[in-house]
Amino acid sequence: MAAEIPIIGDWYQKPSGVLFEVVAIDDEDGTIEIQHFDGTISEVDVEAWITSGYVAAEAPEDFTGSLDMEAEDSGLDTEVAGHQEWADPLEYLDRAE
Repeated sequence: MAAEIPIIGDWYQKPSGVLFEVVAIDDEDGTIEIQHFDGTISEVDVEAWITSGYVAAEAPEDFTGSLDMEAEDSGLDTEVAGHQEWADPLEYLDRAE
């Protein structure tokens, strides 16, 4: 089976099911730096990558694993506001008279 070509920012999966993201590729050293979902970073030799059996995978829905924080601490509003709570965009226009 042909190995996936690593792309920085893409997620991959080990044959064991473990997800990781490629964060850097060093052509001079022949290494690929990967970050696991829990935040740990490691290097893989290009030769090892080719024989590894890693496959492209979807990024996890919960990105906070590598950030060592809870989802509610991320500062992002994870709930969708209802239409009745939306502000009227015309309220913010300058009304020159």
